[in-house]
Amino acid sequence: MKIDLNSDMGEGFGPYRLCDDEAMMKVVSSANIACGFHGGDPDTMARMVRLAKANGVGIGAHPGLPDRTGFGRREMPFQPDELRQQMLYQLGALTAIAKSEGVSVGHFSFHAAMGNMVNRDPALADMMMAAIAAVDPGLVIFGTAGSEIEKAAKRAGLKTLALFLADRAYDASAALVPRGLPGALVKDEASVRTRVKRFLVDGSVEAIDGTLIAMPARSILVHSDTPGALELARIVRSEIEAAGATLAPACELAS
Repeated sequence: MKIDLNSDMGEGFGPYRLCDDEAMMKVVSSANIACGFHGGDPDTMARMVRLAKANGVGIGAHPGLPDRTGFGRREMPFQPDELRQQMLYQLGALTAIAKSEGVSVGHFSFHAAMGNMVNRDPALADMMMAAIAAVDPGLVIFGTAGSEIEKAAKRAGLKTLALFLADRAYDASAALVPRGLPGALVKDEASVRTRVKRFLVDGSVEAIDGTLIAMPARSILVHSDTPGALELARIVRSEIEAAGATLAPACELAS
């Protein structure tokens, strides 16, 4: 069995960094690189691309809203076409930087509030996916199983890869528990190991209320801004390897 392990990376700015990106690149198989709006900048993006290339890690675009102060987690009242252009601007920037380094962007993952806005609006999701397909029909779209993003990507003829968020709690409906609520972040070693083991063995995860929910995913995400993210990623990787699975970038697993 092959599993992708991915992380949102390069989300600092200038001299400020959220985690040890160099070390994280040696753990993951796919990197979702911030494209300059919620985090990142041209130099950081180039550094991430070079690190990914050196470590054989898949490169993905991770666009968000233009809100550094809120880290792209606050929704903003943009019109659909404005969101489309913001997304394309960021995808284009990373695509150009990657090409200049002799590599390609292989996947795409919305960040936070931008993703939430797209995911609850089928028309907006279709608009976004049509734009992505026009730029690069080979891109793999990350999303949760059954989401509007996944459905729209498939309608646009794009490949998809479903995500399991190892460091975030789910409710009984398989929705993420909102950040800020008790238990929303899962960051202790025992809990992460238990969740990842269950996911690898039977494709399920325990919701915050104790019920078991199906988790049909092939990629595990660890957020780089979660406290102790690097160690959490190492724990996830160790569980993947202990289960006899092997790591593979998103482009090898999508369908």
